[in-house]
Amino acid sequence: MALPTAPGAPVTDPDLVAALRDDLTASGYGVAGVEEVLGAVAADALHREEPVPALRATQAAGDDVVAALVRTFLLGVAVPRRAVEGAFPTLGIGGAERLGLVETDGDQVRARVDLRPYTAVDGGGEVDWWIASDLGELATGQALRTDHVLGVGGASTTLAQVTVRDDRDHVLDLGTGCGIQALHASRHSRRVVGTDISRRALAFARFNAALAGVALDLREGSMLEPVADERFDLVVSNPPFVITPRTPGMPSYEYRDGGRSGDAIVRELVEGVGEVLAPGGVAQLLGNWEVRRGEEWHERVGAWLDASGLDGWVVQRELQDPAQYAETWIRDGGTTPDRDRAAWADRYGQWLDDFASRDVEGIGFGFVTLRRPHGAPTLRRLEEVTGTVRQPLGPAVAAALAAHDWLAMSDDDLAEQRLFVAPDVSEERYLTPGDPDPQVVLLRQGGGFGRAVQAGTALAGFVGVCDGELTVGQIVNALGALLEVGADAVAADVLPSARGLVRDGLLLPAG
Repeated sequence: MALPTAPGAPVTDPDLVAALRDDLTASGYGVAGVEEVLGAVAADALHREEPVPALRATQAAGDDVVAALVRTFLLGVAVPRRAVEGAFPTLGIGGAERLGLVETDGDQVRARVDLRPYTAVDGGGEVDWWIASDLGELATGQALRTDHVLGVGGASTTLAQVTVRDDRDHVLDLGTGCGIQALHASRHSRRVVGTDISRRALAFARFNAALAGVALDLREGSMLEPVADERFDLVVSNPPFVITPRTPGMPSYEYRDGGRSGDAIVRELVEGVGEVLAPGGVAQLLGNWEVRRGEEWHERVGAWLDASGLDGWVVQRELQDPAQYAETWIRDGGTTPDRDRAAWADRYGQWLDDFASRDVEGIGFGFVTLRRPHGAPTLRRLEEVTGTVRQPLGPAVAAALAAHDWLAMSDDDLAEQRLFVAPDVSEERYLTPGDPDPQVVLLRQGGGFGRAVQAGTALAGFVGVCDGELTVGQIVNALGALLEVGADAVAADVLPSARGLVRDGLLLPAG
């Protein structure tokens, strides 16, 4: 029996969804199949929201069923009925209509939703799904509706890849949208709850879960209200963090606007999510934060961490000025200077006025990892990492949390430990021609955050001997004798840096 849905959202009829899954599997409509039909040039152009090469490629593909599905669900063009029938031999066009996926007009079939293949890459191996969402501007040629349900975008992919993926019992996806984070969580969790203020978003999430063969507990409500009396081992959230002016005539999009002024919704989540975290539980979220005149970005966000009472680690990945930020999100809603110059100028001005009213000079974007400690908080880390990172980062985040706990020992205890260099670490030496000694030694991490650490003579020598055989104390004593400065001097120089290398995964505990 079909489950209740919302206007414009797909209907979750278990039998029809099962037929759809069988047909999509048999059709070859996956990420690899789409890229094969489009070719590299057209696929890359489509990722940039430019449809012309994809339209040409799918036209050239003739009666290919994958090409028909791409034209229907990704490009939003009307397709002859016989082409879509070939893609849905079990479901049929009638079944696709009853699910709310397409509508027909004579011999033409047109999509009512975006339905695209997605390969989940999150540190737990790969799995293929199909994700339904509202058609985007590329397919409709119109500005987005304010209750638009977003598919898998760059932000949701980022969150999926930075989330820790060890086994969890009870997981919350706060602001689930189309359900993509909840689907990822289902791969390593016993039970997943997804919440959203949007009834349409929950209908899409319900459909996508059924199509993936996953059971989710989906609830309607704002922020933590639907789960106030529960505790979770993991909370993930891609919240509606976009900072939007609260002025008359400014559209408010449910998928990105949280109804708060400035960055208040991210602050509220950072400060309040600990209420639903079990001891040892982790919360990971994306966010924007304002950088106001006279303060550094980490001062504002650091105050949120302090108020949370949790272990906290914030990584800022990008910083935009108010004009860049306004342009990004006005375009995101479908307003452009070419389409409506007056609306563009008006909204641009409102955004700049809003930021100016709070002395905002920049807007940061990044991810936040929080953890409920068993005692007092011991982790407070705020850093800027703007370079290339190796995704998925989830394993590196989990390893850094474990390393932080492992390092909770005295230097005397650390001296008894054995360390070895991580397999992805290389050493780079920079020398002046003819000089036998390097001027700069860099320890470079090939995976994870891709960190590069400059090492002095003692640290470079220490790392070079870390093969798991000698203890830290034995290496320090040997370096003290070799450098003729004494073991205490070497320990004072090397051990803080060695702790940092362990924390960041360049050195690993042996055994």
